[in-house]
Amino acid sequence: MISASPQGSRSMVAEATRPRLVAGFALGLILLSLAGCTVGPKYVRPPAEVPPAYKESGNWKQAQPADALSKGNWWEVYQQPDLNALEAQINVSNQTLKASEDQFLHARAAVGVSRSALFPTISAGLSATPTQLSANRPLTQTGENGYYTDYVLSVDASYEADVWGRVRRTVEASRSEAQASAADLANVSLSLHAELALDYFRLRGLDAQEQLLNTTVAAYEKALNLTQSRFHGGIASALDVAQAQAQLENTRAQAQDVEVQRSQYEHAIAVLIGKPPADFTFIESPLMSPPPVIPPGLPSDLLERRPDISAAERRMQEANANVGVARAAYFPLIMFSPAAGLESTAISTLIQGPSIFWSLGAAATGTLLDFGHRRGLSQEARADYDQSVANYRQSVLSAFQDVEDNLAALRILEQEAATEDAAVAAAQHSLSLSTTLYRGGLANYLLVTTAQSTALGDQVTAVEILTRRLEASVLLVKALGGGWTTSQIPHV
Repeated sequence: MISASPQGSRSMVAEATRPRLVAGFALGLILLSLAGCTVGPKYVRPPAEVPPAYKESGNWKQAQPADALSKGNWWEVYQQPDLNALEAQINVSNQTLKASEDQFLHARAAVGVSRSALFPTISAGLSATPTQLSANRPLTQTGENGYYTDYVLSVDASYEADVWGRVRRTVEASRSEAQASAADLANVSLSLHAELALDYFRLRGLDAQEQLLNTTVAAYEKALNLTQSRFHGGIASALDVAQAQAQLENTRAQAQDVEVQRSQYEHAIAVLIGKPPADFTFIESPLMSPPPVIPPGLPSDLLERRPDISAAERRMQEANANVGVARAAYFPLIMFSPAAGLESTAISTLIQGPSIFWSLGAAATGTLLDFGHRRGLSQEARADYDQSVANYRQSVLSAFQDVEDNLAALRILEQEAATEDAAVAAAQHSLSLSTTLYRGGLANYLLVTTAQSTALGDQVTAVEILTRRLEASVLLVKALGGGWTTSQIPHV
């Protein structure tokens, strides 16, 4: 009959229950992490004052389908093929946009770094340590070699149980920053495309001015020839010739000054599309068409259409998450550090059952006294959140100002354009009358030069007003966020 000693029986029971204890411990670890609370305030978007309607929207007509902003390439609403071709090159070659894209990729990668803390950090190692013990060490037995090699194949893990939500809040903050960076990228893209459109219309406006001045120079050359003929015939005075000559040269100088401004805008466009100015030339084409109607929509939509507002809101959410991170510092940090592996003094017996070793450690550490360090961090986080709320509300107010400014500019400039058109017609009629009187010998040439200056000034002003109307139109599109909406923010 075979019998087992009580001591052997207890050893067998312990060996049998050990895996259950380990499994129960691991299950408890998982449940503790999942059941943990998340300290800190829950994010709710603070209210911002939004008017029911735009003050300057006035009696704007309902937008026709062709008037609506393009959801992607909003500049196509101006129906300028040259502009469309230039705008397409920004996404490919603009270096400022590329830098902003890299910044977004950096922020998105940071989310992965933060999210990795939700999982254990596992490391593995293989070591072989030859050891020669001293033959003269205490308790050494006669003939003992004292040499051995320790082979160890180990796997170690380290894991923070996110009981209080510190890691989850950190991930939330990183995610909000990445989304804010994505909104920043959209805002940079919108600004660059708008800047290109502004430079394009300014350049085209200068082309119209240059065409007008060149036509006027040709007319003044004929007037000078006429005055010189009359002077040689004894009908006009030398003063008339001098006045005609001065008028002609002054207009030529204006045309040359326009060329200087045009070259600067041409260089600016080249840089925006990622080309050296020396490699870019834009064919002259005068500005002719007035701006299309841009429907402003509802003020409440602006919060969803402006990428800068969205970026401000996401940073507000990030600051709110950081408040939770700071508050979690008041609670103990719970860490688990399991380890397992194989160890033997002979490589031939390393991968055997008796060579197995394991351990499962747990530690909870908390700060008892830090002399206000955590309180200071918590106050900093709260102040940062309050600041982000103020920045968000200011962004909203500035956005409404941008829209109202450009709505007002478009409304008033349209009226001014009609008034200036009437002034141009009157000035042309005055010039025609004064020229007729001069040729009939009923007026001196000073009357003609005065009428010429007035007519040219009114024509230049009309071109400048048309340019400003198109600029205000582009700025209104930019103020409305282009075709962008918050639905385009990526989920990271």
